[in-house]
Amino acid sequence: MNHQLILFCGPSGSGKTTVVHSLLEKFPQFIFSVSATTRPQRINEKDGVDYYFLSEEEFREKIKKEEFLEWEEVYPGRFYGTLKEEVNRKLEQGHIVLFDVDVKGGLSVKKYFGKQVMDVFIMPPSLTVLKQRLEARESETQESLEKRLAKSGLELSFADQFSYIIVNDELQKTIREAELLVNDFINRKPA
Repeated sequence: MNHQLILFCGPSGSGKTTVVHSLLEKFPQFIFSVSATTRPQRINEKDGVDYYFLSEEEFREKIKKEEFLEWEEVYPGRFYGTLKEEVNRKLEQGHIVLFDVDVKGGLSVKKYFGKQVMDVFIMPPSLTVLKQRLEARESETQESLEKRLAKSGLELSFADQFSYIIVNDELQKTIREAELLVNDFINRKPA
């Protein structure tokens, strides 16, 4: 079976989640890989749809049982990860699985699946623009904003390890570029 997986990475605030949601609407054969996290659930989020919200103890237990494809403690006590069972179930159902994960997790997914995955890095035009986007969310404390920006600087240094880079300076243009890339990938004949 030729599994197809599409991976979008980039720092928080780069626009990757918006791009992924747009692709999910345009391509009915795509299904979202829902990550697990220990971060608090935001008011507009649904468990099992946006994330699987787990306690730190539940998350650590799944790590011990090797249930994650990839996982990371992004900040102390704040874990994110992709459950193997989640991805395998969706692949077995014949879906093309779409990932929206942080950069370190994305590199792990790339390593695990190899050529079966198309990987795209969504790059903000600058750190200044990224900071403005994060501030506009109004979901960050000053401390969490500073942590995200510090992490973003490090994540940007990994952009060249991805097959494709799209600079998100204008959202509709970025979405069109992403659509063209994924359309080419899903219509490519196996070698």
